[in-house]
Amino acid sequence: MAYFGESLVGVAFEWFIDQDISYWHAWDDMAQAFVKQFQYNINIAPNRNSLSNMKKKPTESFREYAIKWREHAARVKPPMDNHELITIFLEAQEPDYFKNMMSVMGGPFAEAIKIGGMVENVLKRAEF
Repeated sequence: MAYFGESLVGVAFEWFIDQDISYWHAWDDMAQAFVKQFQYNINIAPNRNSLSNMKKKPTESFREYAIKWREHAARVKPPMDNHELITIFLEAQEPDYFKNMMSVMGGPFAEAIKIGGMVENVLKRAEF
């Protein structure tokens, strides 16, 4: 149990150092307290629906958005295959991106980032 705290970082470490360890008589006591504190992470894990509703913010580039989206997608259970990943990613796009990104269907996610970046550049030029 003494080494467990050394493996933690950030919020989990802060939580651990604030605990009164005299209440923990066995590993299970500590484990239950930890799970009770951080169970919300499991409960708010992204799902397919939340991914399709995840939109690009005006302040972020398409690349930043796509990388963040992909990180969230990696946490979805059960994992998605590439076809489903691209399909849900396209569903999340605004109409201007969606219609110009259909060519990535069936391709790798990296290709979607590349094409989306190109669409972003064209749309920015069109604004001027």
